[in-house]
Amino acid sequence: MLANAHNLARIFKMGYHQSMPCSPETPVLFCNFNRPELTARVFESIRSRQPKTLFLACDGPRAGNVDDVNKVDQVRKLIADVDWPCDVRTRFVEENLGCKKAIASAIDWAFEQTEELIILEDDCVPDPTFFDYCQELLHRYREDDRVMMISGNNFQDQPVSEASYYFSRWTHIWGWATWKRAWQHFDVDVKSWPKVKSAQQLRSVVTDPIEYDYWSHTLDMQHAGSVDTWDFPWCYAVWAANGLSILPNRNLVSNIGFGSEATHTTDPESALAGMKVWPLTNLVHPESVSVNKAADDMTWKNIFLPHAQATAKEAAPRDRSSKFWRRLKKLTGRAA
Repeated sequence: MLANAHNLARIFKMGYHQSMPCSPETPVLFCNFNRPELTARVFESIRSRQPKTLFLACDGPRAGNVDDVNKVDQVRKLIADVDWPCDVRTRFVEENLGCKKAIASAIDWAFEQTEELIILEDDCVPDPTFFDYCQELLHRYREDDRVMMISGNNFQDQPVSEASYYFSRWTHIWGWATWKRAWQHFDVDVKSWPKVKSAQQLRSVVTDPIEYDYWSHTLDMQHAGSVDTWDFPWCYAVWAANGLSILPNRNLVSNIGFGSEATHTTDPESALAGMKVWPLTNLVHPESVSVNKAADDMTWKNIFLPHAQATAKEAAPRDRSSKFWRRLKKLTGRAA
């Protein structure tokens, strides 16, 4: 039986009154919906660092879903239990907006009140040093328009450099930070995509033709409104602005939300589920602000290519003659 919000809060408070670094000055946005057990684990990681400003956002229950009503209520009671000196601001919507609109609009809301933000969802558990990493790099690259986000995720098999982080074109969002100046480029409906696509603008960013067709197809679906997510539009915003992201040399955030209750991360056997995290205690900066292409190519091969292969298989019955199919069929080895 599901534990109630009071018991969850009590369980995950245990042991947090240990010595800790200074509270983060950067505001934290915590986005939630209907998973109180996961929320409790992430909220404890936030509590352990006691940020001075905390934005709390929670989507509303789906219409007619009694289970949602109960779980959303538990989540809201749990995250309202802020027991440290903190400026708390809440956005608890009554109707269900869905993943795409709920998170995108929550970030919009937070950026109406601050210039910089650390963002966590209910299934993203950060190492405590994640907050220091974000805060220092937000300050370091505050005026550098080339850098548009700081991610806590690393999906590489091994460290890719001697520095603590590297620059990438990938926009991993399982625990991340950004500036209002960067978020202003975001459009959840990617309205500019047809013009950008016609001008071949992204080919300078995504140079591999097969990979380009995959992302072109993905953005076509996003523009058509058939994809309920906000992270593809954010990736598009960074690419269209010729922006860079920062990725840590070792993983700092673990996604614990893989499973049947997730919206997108539904495979509990995924290699990305519950990844190990490593503390980052001594931040070493790279020598230059430039993309680590070898690391990015590895991310395409290990993370996005398998999804592209699955997409190719699904696309085959729909339209075998399309340019998208002709290119992606090469990934599967299937005959046309």
